[in-house]
Amino acid sequence: MTQQIIVGLIVALAALYAAWRWMPAGWRRAAAARLASGSQRAGLVDAQRAQQLAASLAKTSGCGSCDSCGSCGIPDDSSARARPKTSAP
Repeated sequence: MTQQIIVGLIVALAALYAAWRWMPAGWRRAAAARLASGSQRAGLVDAQRAQQLAASLAKTSGCGSCDSCGSCGIPDDSSARARPKTSAP
C-alpha cells in the first residue's frame, strides 16, 4: 500500500512538472506570482523572498520558450567580429 502511494506521488509530481514546463509563459508568470504571494500570506517567506521565488519560478528551464532568454536570437556584430575569418585555400 505504501509503495502505491509513493508511486502515485511521483507520477503526480511528474505531471505537475510537465504541465509547468509546457505552460505558456504568460500563464507561468501569473501562476508563479500567485504562488509566491500565497506563500507570503501563509508566512512561509518574507516579501523579498516572495519576489525572488516568483522570478525564479517564472523562468523556463532551457530552450523552448523564446520569450525571455534571448539565447536563440541573432548574434550582434561584436561577436561576429571576434571570430577570425578563414579564407579558402
